[in-house]
Amino acid sequence: MHIVEDRQKLLGRVRRIAGQVQAVENQLSGQADCSQLLQLVASVRGAVGGLMDELIEQHMREHVARPGLTDAQRSAATEEMLAIIRRYGK
Repeated sequence: MHIVEDRQKLLGRVRRIAGQVQAVENQLSGQADCSQLLQLVASVRGAVGGLMDELIEQHMREHVARPGLTDAQRSAATEEMLAIIRRYGK
């Protein structure tokens, strides 16, 4: 499974995101500077977007573009990903 192969890399990304979210919470708990808080939130959004991009790429390579898949498998994986992208975009 492709996620298992990249588990440590993905966990590292998630831990960095958790640290960024913690920094947002710390700013809100203290005397938050508006511009610094906005920058922190933008960083979190960018980091989550980067994680999502990587997961989408892995999914597409493994479940849509990999040789040997049937048309039905490709179609199902494509529809699943489109539903996820639509949900993420809301």
